Amino acid sequence: MTRPGFVLEVDERTPPLLVHEGEKVRLETFPLGTRVVYPPESLPGLHDVDGAIRSALLDPHGSDPLPTLLWPGMRLTIAFDDISLPLPPMQTPDVRQRIVEAVLTMAAAAGVDDVQLVAANALHRRMTPAELRRCLGERIFRSFFPDALTNHDAEDRDNLLHLGTTDHGEDVEINRRAAESDLLVYVNINLVAMDGGHKSVPIGLASYKSLRHHHNTHTMLHSKSYMDPPRSALHGSAARMGVLVNEHVKIFHIETTLNNDAFPSPYRFLTRREWEWSAKDQATMLAVKRGLDLAPARVRSRIFRSMEAPYGVTSVQAGATDPVHELTLQNVHRQQLVEVQGQSDVLVVGVPYVGPYNVNSTLNPILAMCLGMGYFFNMYRGRPLVRPGGAMILYHPVPWEFSQLHHPSYVDFFEEVLAESTDPATIEKKFEQQYATDPWYIHLYRTSYAYHGVHPFYMWYWGAHAMDHLGDVIWVGADPRTVERMGFRSASTLQDALQMASGTVGQSPSITYLHSPPFALADVR
Repeated sequence: MTRPGFVLEVDERTPPLLVHEGEKVRLETFPLGTRVVYPPESLPGLHDVDGAIRSALLDPHGSDPLPTLLWPGMRLTIAFDDISLPLPPMQTPDVRQRIVEAVLTMAAAAGVDDVQLVAANALHRRMTPAELRRCLGERIFRSFFPDALTNHDAEDRDNLLHLGTTDHGEDVEINRRAAESDLLVYVNINLVAMDGGHKSVPIGLASYKSLRHHHNTHTMLHSKSYMDPPRSALHGSAARMGVLVNEHVKIFHIETTLNNDAFPSPYRFLTRREWEWSAKDQATMLAVKRGLDLAPARVRSRIFRSMEAPYGVTSVQAGATDPVHELTLQNVHRQQLVEVQGQSDVLVVGVPYVGPYNVNSTLNPILAMCLGMGYFFNMYRGRPLVRPGGAMILYHPVPWEFSQLHHPSYVDFFEEVLAESTDPATIEKKFEQQYATDPWYIHLYRTSYAYHGVHPFYMWYWGAHAMDHLGDVIWVGADPRTVERMGFRSASTLQDALQMASGTVGQSPSITYLHSPPFALADVR
């Protein structure tokens, strides 16, 4: 039987605990009394995923069955989550492939021949042909690419459609083909509670004109947390936009949830609790650690980029946006929720090698900050794991390293913008428009594989809630130059970091270590 997540208090019997730090791992000895939040063990995946998909399409929630929505001569668009999900990429066949194949089979049976597939990448980089093939499978790729299988282009003015404004004055502008279709099918993978629902179409298929209404400092400061949609201003804005989209577009959502099997067989020890490691687990851990410590950076990157998660699919639900997403959130919580009593003075996290925006790329300093302070800090419901004014300690080397192919505007953001200010509101006011409308960045976004010029701003805003909440941020093992540029401090060891934080939280602070990945969502009471 799968065991739920739980909270451990470190005592004399507790072994050193595994901590992720980019493309390495370490064993850390935590002070006695440290609270450790472990994610729940992995739920069993569905035995018959294809059967579950078919059942969801034939017996949807708040909608007629999919076959009854299909007819000859109609325009059908199938949009799907892009490469930012899931993390790491799942072993093939990707569940998106299975779903799209099922939808296409039903469309073919109904005589639908006007079908377009669109990756909902918003302002993310385009997926490469190889990435699209891996996501959707060889048969779909060969049948549709390149003319009928494309990436969304948020800068293609001719292929965007402004649907109107919400009662809060928010522009809603999305992909024209999707907006003018007789049916838009959206295929989602929910890895965390932030994903899916009204966040799919109004954000994944949107333009900068729409996204600027919620991807900003004010909204992020009022999203507490991103993983708790009822208390997230980001989700509130997306929901208002979603209501307006639904007034114009017939949408059939298909959402899925995954279990916690985030690492392939040789690395399964990463998901086990340290005191339960077998002799084989211990030997593997030591071998992996030694190998990673000795390997050149390019070899480590190759190892991690080849990693595919054997995720199991835990649920498939289809139909109207709200009833589908309600079930999705229940299933995410079933896998990830851990009850935690109260806040601590210090939150410790290990930042792993991959986040949503560096798949097959480099986790640059801004993305490391976003992953640690935007995602892991926000892995709570109710209250943050750390008290207001507390300290956050993160593990990552944070090298001064960028991908010129994927993140060109990040380089300039780091060199130019952060050199002048690290305050999100100041940055937004002074620099955002310049980067968002820069013709060269737009050119690279549209024709190469670059994230949009404004994307580093959004990642910086993503950490705004943590920056506002915390009194101190210290990175263990980081390049001092990079973290100083971002306004943080670095330490060589956990002991040094705690000593440095003592001015903020005292000499004997309470400490919580969020033991992740895989993901745990702390329900802080």
